[in-house]
Amino acid sequence: MKQTAQNQTEIQEKGNAGSGENEDKEFLRTEPLGKLLLKLALPTVAAQLINMLYNIVDRIYIGHIPGIGATALTGVGVCMPLIMIVSAFAALVGYGGAPRASIFMGKKDKESAEKTLGNCFVLQIIISVILTAVLLIWNRDLLMAFGASENTIGYGVNYMNIYALGTIFVELTLGMNAFITAQGFAKTGMLSVLIGAVSNIILDPIFIFGLDMDVRGAALATIISQALSCIWVVSFLCGRKTYLRIKKTNLGLTPKIILPCLALGVATFIMQASESVISVCFNSSLQKYGGDIAVGAMTILTSVMQFAMLPLQGLGQGAQPIISYNYGAGDAGRVRAAFKLLLKVSLGYSALLWVLVMLFPGGFAAMFTSDAQLMDYTKTALRIYMGSMCLMGIQMACQMTFNALGKATESIVVAVMRKFVLLIPLIYLLPQIIRSNQTMAVYLAEPIADLVAVTFTAILFAVQFKKTLRKFKTA
Repeated sequence: MKQTAQNQTEIQEKGNAGSGENEDKEFLRTEPLGKLLLKLALPTVAAQLINMLYNIVDRIYIGHIPGIGATALTGVGVCMPLIMIVSAFAALVGYGGAPRASIFMGKKDKESAEKTLGNCFVLQIIISVILTAVLLIWNRDLLMAFGASENTIGYGVNYMNIYALGTIFVELTLGMNAFITAQGFAKTGMLSVLIGAVSNIILDPIFIFGLDMDVRGAALATIISQALSCIWVVSFLCGRKTYLRIKKTNLGLTPKIILPCLALGVATFIMQASESVISVCFNSSLQKYGGDIAVGAMTILTSVMQFAMLPLQGLGQGAQPIISYNYGAGDAGRVRAAFKLLLKVSLGYSALLWVLVMLFPGGFAAMFTSDAQLMDYTKTALRIYMGSMCLMGIQMACQMTFNALGKATESIVVAVMRKFVLLIPLIYLLPQIIRSNQTMAVYLAEPIADLVAVTFTAILFAVQFKKTLRKFKTA
């Protein structure tokens, strides 16, 4: 087939994988798995790390504001549950719809894949409008309920009043970018967040220090950066280089299209939204037993945990098109091999990061604060909180594979078990059992819950994965 210069560019991004149109996406079935996962996962991991910079860079700059850094950091930290909820709704739609679009592509059903994209696009706009109204009207009440004190509430309100205005940019950037990655455009997906992150890094010091806007400057820098990313993502999905396009004919809400997407996305939604609920539980308990310094330390612990978990999600997202497409095509052997490779890489990463945290907790704490008391407090808490991090590669590999296979029920069960059945009760039970140091007992809830959850997930996955693949002939 003759190839235009434009098609040559598209092929290079997809790894010289076939014809210019690449209607069948056969490179997802034919390229060596190691090479393919590397090609798709590196950009998605980079994208997750870059995306993490939005909030972490804000916290780094805010934590070093002269005179008010520690208090302002705690105030913005209390905003994290609301920010997580916004991201969770993007994941509900995007990470529910994108795997289904990949499966449709594996079945050679482009029409259904594009209808999925169009429905998800419209739903995210609707959700954005509702979330913006809620955040503007009730942010102060929510922040007080989430653990803010009279000393920190002002910083939290100032941040959220501005951040709420950019909700639609966050929703469309995070949710629609999943459809870019699901098509195999991993580099484009990485660029989507790179544009925003670089802008944020540049704008933060200008607004925070140069214009003396403190936390309001951090929020303004974030929403401007997300707006730039949003323009890039939507332009790409409406352009000629994408395989699946946003089309006017698909801009509706069809129950038979959108409801299965939401069902599949519930697990990821729970996983991310539960972080918000858990953040509230942690902050309220820590405020009770340890005061503002314990809540401030939790802001740093959450940031380090994001540093740990987001690359694992990136690995899973890189593997998702491979697993989903080959599952749709009925290639059980390749699905099995892709999972095993994902598991090895994820487990290796989580073990390496665990070693670094255990050996150098002070280095991680120093990234976010120059306050000697807060830094010293955080070092001990970090070692406890991240105690089971070495096993989280198993948890995330299994959970992301359930999602890639379209297994909504199993994904939901795994997500609910770790967060709601285990972690939340432990946050309140352990301080009553370990009364000698109730604050550190709160932090201990995380590694205990993680250990039990990984064991449960591994057993469930081993049983369900074998059942799922029995219907196919091994390739």
